[in-house]
Amino acid sequence: MGYEGNETFLLLGGGGMIGQQIAYEIARELNPKRIIVCALTQDEANSTVKKVKRDFKGIKLRAVAGNVFVRHEWSPSSGGKPVSPGDLTKTEERREALFDDTFGKIEDAYPHSELVWLIEEYAPDVIIDSINTATAISYQDVYSASKLAKKKLGSLKAALCERPSGVSESTGDDTNGHASQAELVESSLRVFEEVLSLQSVPQLVRHVLLINRAMREVGTRLYLKVGTTGTGGMGLNIPYTHSEDSPSAQLMEKTAVAFAQTGLLYLMARTLGGPAVKEFKPAAMVGYADIGYRQIKVKDTGKIGRPGSNVKLYSSRSEPLGGTGKLRLRPPRKGRIGYRTKGDLQLAVVNTGENGVFTKGEFQAITNMHQMEFITPEEIAGQAVLEIIGSNTGYDVIAAIDGASMNPTYRAGHLRHFAIEELGKLEEEKHIPSVALGELGPPELGKLLWEAYLLHKVYEKEKGTKQNELDKVLAKSKDDLAHEVFAYLKSDERDQLRNTIVSVGLPILGSDGKSLIRGPYIRIHERKNDDTVPYEQKEVDEWADRGWVDLRPENMERWRQRFLKMKQAAERIRERGSAAFTREGYLSDEIKIGVVVGWIFNNELKQYRIK
Repeated sequence: MGYEGNETFLLLGGGGMIGQQIAYEIARELNPKRIIVCALTQDEANSTVKKVKRDFKGIKLRAVAGNVFVRHEWSPSSGGKPVSPGDLTKTEERREALFDDTFGKIEDAYPHSELVWLIEEYAPDVIIDSINTATAISYQDVYSASKLAKKKLGSLKAALCERPSGVSESTGDDTNGHASQAELVESSLRVFEEVLSLQSVPQLVRHVLLINRAMREVGTRLYLKVGTTGTGGMGLNIPYTHSEDSPSAQLMEKTAVAFAQTGLLYLMARTLGGPAVKEFKPAAMVGYADIGYRQIKVKDTGKIGRPGSNVKLYSSRSEPLGGTGKLRLRPPRKGRIGYRTKGDLQLAVVNTGENGVFTKGEFQAITNMHQMEFITPEEIAGQAVLEIIGSNTGYDVIAAIDGASMNPTYRAGHLRHFAIEELGKLEEEKHIPSVALGELGPPELGKLLWEAYLLHKVYEKEKGTKQNELDKVLAKSKDDLAHEVFAYLKSDERDQLRNTIVSVGLPILGSDGKSLIRGPYIRIHERKNDDTVPYEQKEVDEWADRGWVDLRPENMERWRQRFLKMKQAAERIRERGSAAFTREGYLSDEIKIGVVVGWIFNNELKQYRIK
């Protein structure tokens, strides 16, 4: 069956060169139900919609403005006054919100996200993300912010330890031109808050987790990322660094973030229940949009003017250059500039979109053979359409990594059996069970292993009897299971067993639900740094469910139901032959604790590899 179309497409970064061309190709080739074009500004989104409507009048398009890396209420799509990227850290309230949205619970950040709002509002079947995420995150410039924070810290230390004369400790009065301690504290706090909010990897992780969760909730079938190599396919010796040193640390961070995102998308592609995930990585400069004779805008770095204004054409002048002295790099912030302007600088330039505008000389250099060279948006858009309809273009980076990944081997499987047998022999020699340390996964893993072990020991198959361990458990009521397992654990001869369990931070909740056997440490996964925590019954139930050895009847009933499903799956093996050997199958009458917990992850928690 061929591709039938009639799908909703959400284009993130729809105002850029690639986004515009993908929108055009979708309208021309795919018979879309509608296309949602999202760009940072309304003008950018409207420009793409206008271009597509000009040639395809019957296509439903919607232009939406929003910054997918921040809160919905800070974006134009909320209907309120948008917050520009440069103003995001200007108030304490926003800095606090940025920190919470990055480092706090994802459940709290989720309803505020502009990205989540877009996905839930339009429920797209396909998302094409052509935002240069690596640039958006890495070019917040944590390097400059960190240097400023270090400088502020030095000033604050000097003020606190060696308060200079003329500086008032409390009033802020300053007779020598120095900042007061209060001012230094306030400015230092601000820059440190900014540094915390500008860390790229935490932002990226949260971004990917948010988009994955939102896509799963609305049933998106395909996520196609148009990513970047960060250097246009060149190496560490890239000479094109946006006026930074070569090699540029900021540019290297861009590459690091770009490939960190690829790694996270690789994981997303291997997660059950999510969309198909693909990524393109153009390894050349993408260009170009148009050519013209125009004024030149000052970039945000503002190295030769005021950001957002036009570059000015100044009359030059000569001045003496001595052997030593001071060289002014820019005009004073106040007062006369000292140079006569002749209007705006205008040049013949080629517009390369995100990379900026280049003169003929710059364009010749960057696109020269063995330099960055270039690829056109139309070529990328054409391949994107082929991937959307199900063709294999060979350009999907995620598929390439899949093909190059080293997977489990037969030899390792054979050695697994040997290692488990040797561990079993050591257990018997030392009379100490090797069950769980609690360090491999969340406390839930250790909890399940210890509970399975206790059931195995209490209902271990006796020699000469036919009734196996699973049948013994199934023959008991939940109350009997709870009482017998708890009695086994509390007996004097189980002192070493009890001590081992609680010593790795896993408390034991008794069958009555009111007694807690514990050691000095208790693992609660979301409260790693707290010495004490308040609780009510709901917290006890949650902690027991996610990490404590729980011997209450309700939990024993969960184990009975698990063993019943395992037994039913095993009974079908003879009837179905090799087809029965799936993740639902459990091939033993014994309670093999690691295999049992693996079965729970595979079938109950749905946490398993799909490739």
